Amino acid sequence: MTVDLLRKLMKRYFVGFPFPEWKDMRDLDLTTLRLFVAVCEHRNLARAGEQEHIGASAISKRLAQLEAQLHAPLFERHRRGVVPTPAGEILLEHARAMLAGADRVARDMAAYRHGVKGQVRVLASVSSITESLPEDIAAFLKLPEHTQIRVDIEERTSSELVLAIRDGLAPVGVCWDAADLEGLQTRPYRSDRLSLVVPAGHPLEAAKQCRFAQTLDYEHVGLPATTAVHMMLARAAAIIGQPIHYRASVSTFDASLRCVRAGLGVAIVPREIAQPFAEDGRLGIVDLSDRWAQRRFAICFRDEAQLSPAARLLVGHLSSVDQGARVAGG
Repeated sequence: MTVDLLRKLMKRYFVGFPFPEWKDMRDLDLTTLRLFVAVCEHRNLARAGEQEHIGASAISKRLAQLEAQLHAPLFERHRRGVVPTPAGEILLEHARAMLAGADRVARDMAAYRHGVKGQVRVLASVSSITESLPEDIAAFLKLPEHTQIRVDIEERTSSELVLAIRDGLAPVGVCWDAADLEGLQTRPYRSDRLSLVVPAGHPLEAAKQCRFAQTLDYEHVGLPATTAVHMMLARAAAIIGQPIHYRASVSTFDASLRCVRAGLGVAIVPREIAQPFAEDGRLGIVDLSDRWAQRRFAICFRDEAQLSPAARLLVGHLSSVDQGARVAGG
């Protein structure tokens, strides 16, 4: 967040209020912002004080100073607590981003003191983490010239990931390339194939391929509605004009495969993830013949020229892995 952006947003929603000069906004105190966020989350000064180990009266004084500094009311006081005003909601969104940035600075500097000369934060979708990304990053870090680089991986849904990269909350993301990547630069990464996983003895087990439409006669085990796979299947079912009947919804591919093994339904997951689970013969894997079942992943970032040297090295390594995989695959 820039101070100018925050000031413009507040001015848009609070016409008629006197607004602070840039120099006032520049001096926003991180400790006060942390207390402000705690009060917004708890809706209560006393509980926020317990969390932050500070008295409610001291918090109240700081918040009053913050409101005076910004020339805008940030809370509505009620008998049971406080509620952020529209101005408070605007400040809350950007205060969280500022605090997250400050925390990253602290972590990065601590890592530097311990000898890490480069640090890259990577946001990644569950599919990329469950498949090859950890191994590819580990291979990158084992190279002698990268021994003083640290890479941190955080799981996000594709939509959350893209928003975070756009907002500058992380430099690099890895997700399905069908996500809305408009405004970001990308490099190709690996690919995978969605397949139908069935319990042993299922009517479709003997087929080498099947269409997604054929799976809709059976109960499914699905992932949360926010995941890329769930949204893709929902679109495909809508086009066909048939619903997906979910018997179970779980948070990970591993959990969905265990449900299938227990006979609770069928699941659609990447073949690369399902293959190890099928080695004991208790699961069957049937490739989907639909064109959308072949997926590609993308490495995304805002501007390659603005990436740190360590981040550029990592992006180059991951994209070279993709090129090598395509050559090996013919």
